[in-house]
Amino acid sequence: MEAARILCISSRTICSLNRLVSRLTLRNASNTRRQNKSLKTGLYPAASVLGRSLTSSLSAMPPAGCSTVYRGNHWHTSYIHTSGVCSRSPRTLTIVQNPPGGSRSIRTSSRLHVLLPPHIWLLIKPVQKLFAIILGRSLRRWWKSLPANKRQLFKESVRQNKWRLSLGAGALGFVIILFYFTNLDETPITGRSRLLVFRKEHYNLLTSLEYESLIEEYKDVLLPAEDGRYQLVQRIVDHLIACNRDLPEVSKIQWAVHVVDKPEVNAFVLPNGQVFMFTGMLNAVADINQLSFILGHELAHAILEHTAEKASVSHFLDFLFLISLTMIWAICPMDSLAIVGQWVQSKLREFLFERPYSRTLEAEADKVGLELAAKACVDVRASSVFWKQMEVTETLGGLPRVPEWLSTHPSHENRAEHLDRLIPKAIKLRESCNCPDLSSVDPRLIFELSVKHLLQNHSDSENKVITGAIKPLRVDDRVPVMAAVRGA
Repeated sequence: MEAARILCISSRTICSLNRLVSRLTLRNASNTRRQNKSLKTGLYPAASVLGRSLTSSLSAMPPAGCSTVYRGNHWHTSYIHTSGVCSRSPRTLTIVQNPPGGSRSIRTSSRLHVLLPPHIWLLIKPVQKLFAIILGRSLRRWWKSLPANKRQLFKESVRQNKWRLSLGAGALGFVIILFYFTNLDETPITGRSRLLVFRKEHYNLLTSLEYESLIEEYKDVLLPAEDGRYQLVQRIVDHLIACNRDLPEVSKIQWAVHVVDKPEVNAFVLPNGQVFMFTGMLNAVADINQLSFILGHELAHAILEHTAEKASVSHFLDFLFLISLTMIWAICPMDSLAIVGQWVQSKLREFLFERPYSRTLEAEADKVGLELAAKACVDVRASSVFWKQMEVTETLGGLPRVPEWLSTHPSHENRAEHLDRLIPKAIKLRESCNCPDLSSVDPRLIFELSVKHLLQNHSDSENKVITGAIKPLRVDDRVPVMAAVRGA
């Protein structure tokens, strides 16, 4: 088998990938970039063995504005000029950034306007919930205070006017349905219909507060621009952006990179393009192809305006559940029972609506992030390998598995399967962009063989358990095969 990159498992236990879904937009990204540069001071020590391996590849990685592929141990590069057509040297391919046929063009959504900005709705949210509780409790007390004869008269009145009441309920339902369908929007790239009341531009104030809070929290652990890990992430982000400039959602955002020196396996992007990458994620990925996919996934959240979409759906559900909240406090005979009923309602809403919806958005970000990576000539096959690595690492680390229906993210196994189904289409997109050919060695096959080798080496002893610290295992002095575990 030809020399190829052989995948490795992360050297740290995998933390939860749940991120702040309420991250919002910043009004002035250029001022923010200058502020960040002033905060990033001092040098930090090198990362783990895998982190150093990623940093050492920085010198071989092409600059932004070019189309690349990582094959074997080398980057194959074609530079993109502002005209959109790549010139080439004798060892590179000519690449058309916007090829005929429009394979890189997408439709965009129209702008919407709202009567009240999101921060006003956030202030109204607890007030309307309190109003529903007070109203329901008042109705219960009023009903208890009525004499038996008046209760009977009220019931008779309801029966006599049931058609009017039904008409009023139908009118309210019609208004809700009308509001929903008049605020439907089409998601860029995927074309999915969604409820979108807010846009990321409406989150300027909240995003400013969120960003200031993050900078204050991480100000002592932000890597400086001179650090190799920061430069690696910056180079990949620049490359992804340069190869997807034809997307209006990419071009209009002022992207900025922040690398946080913390062991959490996490990364996120604020809706206005502020990229936050943790060094724990750099240690978790096996190569630059995986890191490029992770960053493409996070960029997709900003491009698709998932934060604004989740807020729109959340406010819509708030209004719908106000009716049931009022009924709970009106029907329950005691406040204690009403509190329990309200808690049950909140959990039903969370597990039946909010978490499944969040998993849908994560799967969509995986799909779009894979397309962004494909247009940047990344080896998209490495995307599913990353989540398989996460699954194996959890298993070897003895971490408890949370059922998918309890999580805001799809399980590692399901994400890998979903990406495997999307990879053939992503490879075709990559080919349509005239990217260099992929290596004949599929990293997914290499990973499967490596896992089989790992399990065979640790399953022949009855007294040994696959536990302990994770260390890189090498078959030669150049290429890491994968992560193995020391026997207990």
